Amino acid sequence: MPEVIWEDAGDPPEMPPLFVMSFVEGTSFEPLFDAHGNEDVDIVADRMRTAARVMAALHAVDPETIGLQDEPILGPADEVDRWCRLLETVDTELAPGWEEIAGLLRAAAPMPLRPAIVHGDFRLGNILATGSTVNSIIDWEIWTIGDPRVDLGWFLVNADPETYRRMTPFSGALPKPAELAAVYGSVPDVTWFEALACFKSVATWSRIVKHNRRRPAPDDELEGMAEVLPHLLERVGNHLNG
Repeated sequence: MPEVIWEDAGDPPEMPPLFVMSFVEGTSFEPLFDAHGNEDVDIVADRMRTAARVMAALHAVDPETIGLQDEPILGPADEVDRWCRLLETVDTELAPGWEEIAGLLRAAAPMPLRPAIVHGDFRLGNILATGSTVNSIIDWEIWTIGDPRVDLGWFLVNADPETYRRMTPFSGALPKPAELAAVYGSVPDVTWFEALACFKSVATWSRIVKHNRRRPAPDDELEGMAEVLPHLLERVGNHLNG
């Protein structure tokens, strides 16, 4: 990712000045996945709302203004293909029926919105924060220029306790996805992008499980994610059916 400098954050409060490859203070964790978070629940809830506003500000940046006008643009169907290529590298028993699910996603793919800078893994675990203030967005390895709802769907799925169904100190105590979507702003067809996010999670976690099984001493917690993959595929269908 080229160096990105936020010169004018506009109205959203607490929009961080972001410099790639700069030291920024803050901590990060995923409240509905990491089991041992000990931060104040109200602060983390406010951080999630702030993150939604920061994401909206990120997506409002015109890629051409920071020299990204020649980057390829990925549409919604391209995103499905992207994660299919990853699933083709894992054992079919990890994600049975994913090809059919991919077909359903392609058939229902919405018209794309204006291309934006898409982080690709926008969630609290990839944000450095102090209290409820977001200082920086980190881990840009899979960024693209594409439909901003890719980030929104991923953020909302990771803010939904039903996605991974892990018991953490924050389960049931944080803003619901519908509230966070409202904070971000009104956009159409969000549920399709939540379905895409679940499909993407199947692809990424199945790859992680595959590599974990090749280790001399596999991690039990990572292996346990194999049991979640059928549930995530089911969630794709649930989101598509509204």
